[in-house]
Amino acid sequence: MQTGVNVALNEEYLAKRQLKKGTAGWLLLAGLGISYVISGDFAGWNFGIAQAGWGGFLIASILMGTMYMLLVLSLAEMSAAIPAAGGGYSFARQVMGPTGGYLTGLAILIEYALAPAAIVIFIGAATEQLLGIDGPLVYAAFYAVFIGIHVLGAGEALKTMMVISALAVFAIIATAIALIGDFNVANLFDIAPSADVVGATHFLPLGWHGVWAALPFAMWLFLAVEGVPLAAEEAKNPAKDVPRGIIGAMVFLLLTAALVLFLLAGASGAQMMGESKVPLVDALNAVGNAKLATMVNVLALAGLIASFFSIIYGYSRLVFALSRAGYLPQFLSLTSERKTPIWALIIPGILGFFASLTGEGDLMLAMAVVGATISYALMSLSHILLRIKQPHMKRPYKTPGGIATSGIALILSLIALTGVYAFDPRAFNYTLILYVIGALYFFMYSKHHLVAKTAEEEFAMIAKAEQELEHEL
Repeated sequence: MQTGVNVALNEEYLAKRQLKKGTAGWLLLAGLGISYVISGDFAGWNFGIAQAGWGGFLIASILMGTMYMLLVLSLAEMSAAIPAAGGGYSFARQVMGPTGGYLTGLAILIEYALAPAAIVIFIGAATEQLLGIDGPLVYAAFYAVFIGIHVLGAGEALKTMMVISALAVFAIIATAIALIGDFNVANLFDIAPSADVVGATHFLPLGWHGVWAALPFAMWLFLAVEGVPLAAEEAKNPAKDVPRGIIGAMVFLLLTAALVLFLLAGASGAQMMGESKVPLVDALNAVGNAKLATMVNVLALAGLIASFFSIIYGYSRLVFALSRAGYLPQFLSLTSERKTPIWALIIPGILGFFASLTGEGDLMLAMAVVGATISYALMSLSHILLRIKQPHMKRPYKTPGGIATSGIALILSLIALTGVYAFDPRAFNYTLILYVIGALYFFMYSKHHLVAKTAEEEFAMIAKAEQELEHEL
C-alpha cells in the first residue's frame, strides 16, 4: 500500500461495505428522480409568484428549468463514465482531487440532510389538517418508519417509493384535467404592478428584482433530481440505466411543472396561488370541485412522503460513499446482511430530526437550496474539467453540446445561488457557516485519514476487492 494511505482497503474492509448490485433498472431510477422532486409540485413553488408575479415566476422557472436540464445532461455523461455511489462527489474527486471531491460532496450533503427536515415539517402540517396531529412525535414517527423500510433493502425501498410517487403523479394529472375548462389568461395577471418598483408592468408586477428573488422557488420544481446517480452502484447497467433514468425523470418533471404553473394560476388567479399553502387544493376549491380537492389533499401527503422517502435514500448513499473513502467516520459506511448502509441511514436521520424541531420548514428549504446551488456549480465545473483534462476517458453517453452545456449550467447555478440571498439572507449566511465548519473538519482531520490518495486508486481497489468477493461467493 502506498505511503499516506491510512486504511488497508482490502477484501475484509470492502466486505463490510457492499451495496446490493443490480437492484434498479432505468425505470426505477427515473421513478427515483421523480420522487425526489414530486413534493415540490404540491407546495412551495407557488410562493415565487408572490415574489415576482406570474410572468416573473415564469421567467424564473424557464431559467431554472434550463439550468437543471443542462446539468442533468452533464451528469448523465459523468454517471455513465464514473458509476459510483457518491454521485457528484465522485465526479468532482476524479478531476479536482480529494479537496474538490469533498467540498462538492459536502454541499450535496447539506442539501440532502436539510431537505427531509423541511419536508417532514410540511408533512406535519398536512397531518394536522387531515388528522389533527403535528409536532415532534409526527416527525419522529415518519423518520423511524421510512428509515426502517430502507434498512430492509434497496429493492424494497425503491418499489415502495414507486407506488407512493404514482399516487402523487395521479393527483397532479387529475387536478390539471379538472382545471383545463376554467383556464383564463386574465387570471395569470391579476397582481397589480407595484407602485414602488421602477419599470413594473402587468407581466412583471414586481420588476426584475422579483425574478431574482423567485429563483429559489423555481428550483423547488426540480430540486434533488440530480440525486439519481447516487444509485449508480445498485443499477443493473449503470452506463445505460443512469443516463436514461435521470434524463427521463427530468423530462417528466418539466411536464408536471408546466401543468401546475399554467393551470393552477390560470384557473384560480395568480394572487391566490402566491398566498396558498396548498395550491392544488385551493385551486380546485376555487372552481367548485370540492370532492376532488379533498382527494388531492390526501394524495398531497403521498407527494410529500415520496420526496421525504427518496431523499433519505439519497443522503444514505452519499454518506456511505464519503465514509467509505474516509472523508466521514468509517463506521458510517458499514452495511448489513441485506447490503444496506444502516448507520448512513440512521445518523443523518437523527440530525435531520433535530433540525425539524425548529419548525421552520421555509428556512430549512432555503438552506437546502444554498447547498444545492453550490454543488451544481462544482458538478458543472467537474464536467468541464473532465472534458478538458481527460478527453479520452470512456464515455458511454456524451453530453450534447459538450462543455458549452455545462458552462451555461455553471453560470445559471451561480445566479441561482445569489437568488437565495435576495430572498432570505439569513438562510444564505447560516448555510455558509455550516459549509465552513464542514470544510474545517476536512482540512484539520479527514484529509489525513483518506482511504486512497486519488479517485483512480480508490475505484481500482474497490473494483478489485469486489471481484474477489464475487469470486468467493
